[in-house]
Amino acid sequence: MQELYTPDQVARLDQAAIRAGIPGEVLMGRAGRRLWREIHRRWPAARRLAVVCGGGNNGGDGYVVAHLARQAGLEVELLHLVSPQRLGGAAAYHARRYLDHGGAARPFGPDALEGVDVIVDALLGTGLDRPVGGAFAEAVTAMNAAAAPVAAVDIPSGVHGRTGAEMGVAVRARLTVTFVAGKSGLFTGRGPACTGAVVLDDLATAALTAGAEVPYARRVTAEDVGAILPPRPRDAHKGQHGHVLVVGGDRGMAGAVRLAAEAAGRSGAGLVSVATRPEHVPAVVGPCPAVMAHGIEHPEELAPLLSRASVVAVGPGLGQGDWGRAMWAACREAGQALVIDADGLNLLAARQRPVPGAVLTPHPGEAARLLGAGWDTAGIAADRFAAARTLAAQWQTVTLLKGAGTLVDDGAARYLADAGTPGMASGGVGDVLTGVVAGLWAQCPDADPAWLAAVAAYAHGRAGERAAAALGGERGLLASDLPGQLPAALAEGAL
Repeated sequence: MQELYTPDQVARLDQAAIRAGIPGEVLMGRAGRRLWREIHRRWPAARRLAVVCGGGNNGGDGYVVAHLARQAGLEVELLHLVSPQRLGGAAAYHARRYLDHGGAARPFGPDALEGVDVIVDALLGTGLDRPVGGAFAEAVTAMNAAAAPVAAVDIPSGVHGRTGAEMGVAVRARLTVTFVAGKSGLFTGRGPACTGAVVLDDLATAALTAGAEVPYARRVTAEDVGAILPPRPRDAHKGQHGHVLVVGGDRGMAGAVRLAAEAAGRSGAGLVSVATRPEHVPAVVGPCPAVMAHGIEHPEELAPLLSRASVVAVGPGLGQGDWGRAMWAACREAGQALVIDADGLNLLAARQRPVPGAVLTPHPGEAARLLGAGWDTAGIAADRFAAARTLAAQWQTVTLLKGAGTLVDDGAARYLADAGTPGMASGGVGDVLTGVVAGLWAQCPDADPAWLAAVAAYAHGRAGERAAAALGGERGLLASDLPGQLPAALAEGAL
């Protein structure tokens, strides 16, 4: 997993590196040099560069880039919103160096962005804690309206470094080069829509700052999938890999339960059963003959299925009528490992009784209902980390908060899974995720449920990426395209 930190933590890591003997001017020089290398590598034909500088260390990084670009023979427009004479510390040092070597700087004007090949966003840094306004907002808007691609220093201006929220307006960068350590806000909320490609450079500080800060969150990687799912022995049999029971599919909603069941099987569960309305059995078994589908009308019929299951996924297509409520109550009282989604979450919110140890998989609307008074989807978007932590504590569960940069929180640890594609914003994709979580949990009953849920979210996102690639585009991706990609997604990090 990749360790992620808040801006305050990264500032302390930066200061620790300085105390360990790396001057601030050297760190800033390294940062600007790495960004310039990335710009030159990605846009080698660029001849005109606009660098938009603010008043902090981000602005200082921008002066380094401008100086290096001039040395390489590019025409540079350095546009400032804070006069270089007002800068301090390392930023002042690099601004003087740029100017002393013949560089020119002038106040920002949108017209200066016309005809440039690349724009460098060195306006606002990771310490932003209020909405962007005034001339700074005008500069961000102008950068977004320009034809040239934008490369951001450390974080796109206007993105909150911890939460990933957009602070009124934010730069839409094509490239973000971030320094010292990964910032949590780059990978969740609006962060992924604004960063473009993200490159991390620790500026040779990692050895000097190791252990100085406890990570705020951990980002899942392909290697984590391989670590949680070791190779199967050659004599493996289905009884060793768990039994998932998916409960749901009230009238008219057979597709949801079928998608979750297929995903559980494609994730590697040894056995998968479905409890659904009798008339939906053919719709489940037809496309998924390996699934054991049972027509259930009354909750007492569910008891033998529950007793044989190692993990129960309840909610896909469940409905909130009499049948759904009865199925939900039976699942809740069974004492099995529970993955709760969709109407299972809505029924949980209506009854306000914790479900210790369960895994909840809400989208922001469901999360707002679970959180209750004082929360709405806008509040969740403003601080997804706080919402996930509050849900975990309130319901005594592992909470998997879906969205761009899915978050998993158990009240102690935080994980982030940012694999996926915008094409996955379609009906049924969440049902597939429910099946993946249940399928992995069935195979790994002793794994930490929060880590497992985060790995499941990552694999689900990679399956979506692979499905979009197979289709030749993101638009038109269906939930049914994902399960077939799960085996390959789960194999990517194989040990």
